[in-house]
Amino acid sequence: MFDRLLYRGPSLEVLHEEYAKKGRLDERAPLIAVHEIRIEAPVERVWKLLSDPAGWGLLDPAIRDIRLDSTVAVDAGFTWKNGMARIKSRFAVIQPRREITWTGVSAGAHAVHRHLLEETADGATQVRTEESMGGPLLVLFFNNAKLQATLEKWLAGLKRAAEA
Repeated sequence: MFDRLLYRGPSLEVLHEEYAKKGRLDERAPLIAVHEIRIEAPVERVWKLLSDPAGWGLLDPAIRDIRLDSTVAVDAGFTWKNGMARIKSRFAVIQPRREITWTGVSAGAHAVHRHLLEETADGATQVRTEESMGGPLLVLFFNNAKLQATLEKWLAGLKRAAEA
């Protein structure tokens, strides 16, 4: 438990370059969650929603104040709020219709958040999201159940918007 409490993990730069860009989460991070959902919409529509950070508030009203440094591209930065947390992020993987991944930092916690899209044979989209978070004292105010609930809420919002 003490190790989880004080876990710092890799630097944000290493997390970005050696983990996120290579399709990896921080497997040693104290918080890891995964969620999948089937969306009855074409992968193009789902991709359009995920690759438009300015519209993320439509997926989850807790997300707001999104500011992109440039376009959605590998290594492009953006800042945003999720609830009370101000997050500074950077895109690590942009593979249209297949994957969008970013890293982020908020209050000393480092995260990798991946989204994998797969077109199904019948024209729907299977979306898998996975996230790892680590940082000193993080487990005092956030836990796996909360992270899991956040991912479930996020994908439910994506599903609602894509199927509308």
